[in-house]
Amino acid sequence: MNTNVGQPTKAVILLSGGLDSATLLAIARERGFACYALSFNYAQRHSSELNAAEKIAANLGAIVHKVISIDLGNMGGSALTDQSIPVPDTMSDGIPVTYVPARNTVFLSLALGWAEVLGTSDIFIGVNAIDYSGYPDCRPEYIDAFTRMANLATRAGVEGQHFNIHTPLISMSKADIIREGLRLGVDYSQTVSCYAADEHGRACGKCDSCRFRAAGFKQAGIADPTRYC
Repeated sequence: MNTNVGQPTKAVILLSGGLDSATLLAIARERGFACYALSFNYAQRHSSELNAAEKIAANLGAIVHKVISIDLGNMGGSALTDQSIPVPDTMSDGIPVTYVPARNTVFLSLALGWAEVLGTSDIFIGVNAIDYSGYPDCRPEYIDAFTRMANLATRAGVEGQHFNIHTPLISMSKADIIREGLRLGVDYSQTVSCYAADEHGRACGKCDSCRFRAAGFKQAGIADPTRYC
């Protein structure tokens, strides 16, 4: 709900610093939202994606870019938060060890809290159910369930404000996401998608995320600007 008549509607945009979330921010901006970008320092393997998120937020016109620190490394259980678990360089059956337990639920919950404070109903998340690693919290069923919860568990929801979790990328191929981002002026050379990027943001070229990204640029017929180790 936009409480400022004549002003753009605010929206919270989950921004990781990767290819998908950069495209997400550009889409939200094109739709006329005043974008409040939200990133997380959650004890992930590297900080390169947060450095990328800072640049992307500035270049794509985010009103505010907030970074919240949460130490998901205390739980472990994922190759992205536990340095003792190697990032796999081959595709695996089932849900891979790069899945971070409850990550999207935690991120969306904090985005929901900030949205309530901002007085907005709109949250954008770049989940994708096509070119992804099989994470359960990227499925449409999960987003629908979280939306129902959001409208039950908040003062704004109880008072009649309906929250909307926007997932414009959820059924797009990686190639289509890239084409859309280029149309909207996204500089993909600034993005970091790799699960095991080095301190300079250079990608390993072997992990699932690197494979999906490289395949997307190839399928789109566009030169891949990714910097590799």
